[in-house]
Formats: sequence, structure tokens, C-alpha cells
Amino acid sequence: MVVLICPGMHEPQLTDRFLQALRQESIDLGTPLIFPTQTYPAFSAWHIIQFLRQELMQRSDNSLLFISFSAGVVGAIGAAWAWQQSGGKILALIALDGWGVALFGNFPIHRLSHDEFTHWSSALLGSGEDSFYADPGVEHLDLWRSPDLVRGWAIQKTVSGIQRRSRSTAAAFLALLLNRYWEYRTSSRHQLNKA
Repeated sequence: MVVLICPGMHEPQLTDRFLQALRQESIDLGTPLIFPTQTYPAFSAWHIIQFLRQELMQRSDNSLLFISFSAGVVGAIGAAWAWQQSGGKILALIALDGWGVALFGNFPIHRLSHDEFTHWSSALLGSGEDSFYADPGVEHLDLWRSPDLVRGWAIQKTVSGIQRRSRSTAAAFLALLLNRYWEYRTSSRHQLNKA
């Protein structure tokens, strides 16, 4: 599995701080690819696909997990659809503050929002699966810069469609999601080796 980070339009140091916060939560991202938004538009799915083709040329595993923020969510969802249509596998797309972005696909999608209103209004354009919103709300950039300091509600959907809420930080919620997908990849690989 390859983790692709799709930042928004902001200073690269915020993404560095985001990754540092995840590592402090003992989140294993492997060696993530970071789409260079200082060179290309964050919202450009075409540029993301070109970047992926260049970076993944020598890799046999083209399974992707997207972690995107703000304008990067626009590029990430378009790139995820295109990657899947060209035969690649999308394990999940995680969108942090993708407000106003329609998020639909036949792969798991998770939303994290900087406040309850953003979470509620974004869900009108596709709520996805398990999600998170900050409570009390925080500034937009704080969700990306300091997910370890953002407290709120993790919302998990049960098989019967019931939503369960529990207190969490954004980083702890991301850890839960990422561990789930790492375990999925490991168990899938194990099943293939047994066949």
C-alpha cells in the first residue's frame, strides 16, 4: 500500500507538522508520497495522476490510500477515480476539510471536519463511512497542522446504519483508520500467499 498525501494551498511546513503529529501517535505511513503543491495546483487531478505515474513506475503494488486536505481533496477525488479506472486499487480516501467537494466512489471515503457545521453540510455531498468533526471547532488550518491537538467526535457507522459517537482527537481517529487499512493489506497479502 502506498500512502499519498495531497496537501492544500498552504506552506509545506504545515504538512511537515501534520506528518510529525501522526508519527507521535505511532501511525505507520511507510514512506508516503507527498504531492508537491508548491509546484503543481493542489486541486489538479491530472497533475496528481502524472505524479503518481512517475513515482510508482518501478513499484508492483499500486494500491493507494489518499490523505487529502482542503483544495487537495478536489484533486484527490478526481485522481482516485482516474487511478481506479486505469486499473489501480484505491483502498480509501481520507478527506480533511473537503467542504463543498462531492465525495462519492466505490471505495471507502472518510471525512474529517474542523467543526460540526462543516461536517454536517459536507455530508450533503457524500457522508462516506466513519468520520470525525472537531468539537469545539477549530480553525481550518489547525486541523491539518495539529491533528493531535484537535478534539472532537469520531462517528462510526454500524452494519445496521446506526451511528456511534465517541470522543477522540483527529490524530487518534486517523490512527484508527490507517491501522484498519494496514491490517486489511496484510491480511489480503496473507490470503494470497496461502492460495
